Amino acid sequence: MVGEVEKKSRVTRVLFCGPHFAASHNYTREYLAKYPFIQVDDVPLCEVPSVIANYHLCVVKTMQLDANVLSRANQMKLVMQFGVGLEGVDIDAARKRGIRVARIPSDVTGNATSCAEMSIYLMLGLLRKQHELPRAVQQKKVGEPVGDTLFGKTVFILGFGNIGTELAKRLKPFGVRIIATRRSWLPPSNGNLFKISASSQGCINHDLVDEKGSHDEIHEFAGKADIVVCCLRMNKETVGVVNKTFLSSMRKGSLLVNIARGGLLDYTAVFEHLNSGHLGGLGIDVAWTEPFDADDPILKLNNVIFTPHVAGATEYSYRSMAKVVGDVALQLHAGDPLTGIECVN
Repeated sequence: MVGEVEKKSRVTRVLFCGPHFAASHNYTREYLAKYPFIQVDDVPLCEVPSVIANYHLCVVKTMQLDANVLSRANQMKLVMQFGVGLEGVDIDAARKRGIRVARIPSDVTGNATSCAEMSIYLMLGLLRKQHELPRAVQQKKVGEPVGDTLFGKTVFILGFGNIGTELAKRLKPFGVRIIATRRSWLPPSNGNLFKISASSQGCINHDLVDEKGSHDEIHEFAGKADIVVCCLRMNKETVGVVNKTFLSSMRKGSLLVNIARGGLLDYTAVFEHLNSGHLGGLGIDVAWTEPFDADDPILKLNNVIFTPHVAGATEYSYRSMAKVVGDVALQLHAGDPLTGIECVN
């Protein structure tokens, strides 16, 4: 009894870094409202280094948690992302300080589903010439512009993980041919089924992918596709992977969609290939710098459509992830084993 009273008298503090993706901290705070011993704060990025010592759990969002910042995190037990990307966290520095680092698996929260739907939105926007539609209305034109269909297209999913899997499921009914690459393909199990990732709760049908390859075949696969969708995680091996060589390998007039991380695309190479017309269009939910720069020359091009990093920002996904963060905070407070997250160190 004394132990339970002591636990409830303590306060476990959760730090959300920065003002962006506001629903993440608002929904988590709402989920934990009935637990007065859990405190949820959102702090401006510039203030994080000076206050991080007061917190036990940090949700990093867009913050760069380097060794210097982590050295101040004297009470920190866990650093996690409201989603999957951990490229801003110095994982080795966290490990040395005994701080666990984790992501929320995208396949169990609706994040992968939400991102897959946004990918299709961007593809259709490019194919149907979204930029030209308001102009046609203003000019009182009917039946213009003439767009194109997903039907009959070959879509290359670059990075066939959880998001790629959900995307393939949704693309198949459109009548597309799907080709995909990933770092490694796990061997088949249960007949023609294979697991997609360690976090998957099951297997998917091998028939979703018409042709699969490894990461070292990405240029070859780029040349076979009408549309390339970038779904890779960003790390030191994948930064700038969509470079001049990759883009030159793509078919003239083909489309590029990125719902992963802006840094996966080489900015200069993309700009040049859009201007030359070799790249027929670009649809992005992520930019090279965020918040987005409204004056970015790429964003001003007529064959570019963009959304402000909202692919995973759906009610379903954010409520699900807020519950995961909230449950982990409660587990930390109680000293229970952590569940529902994927630790990387």
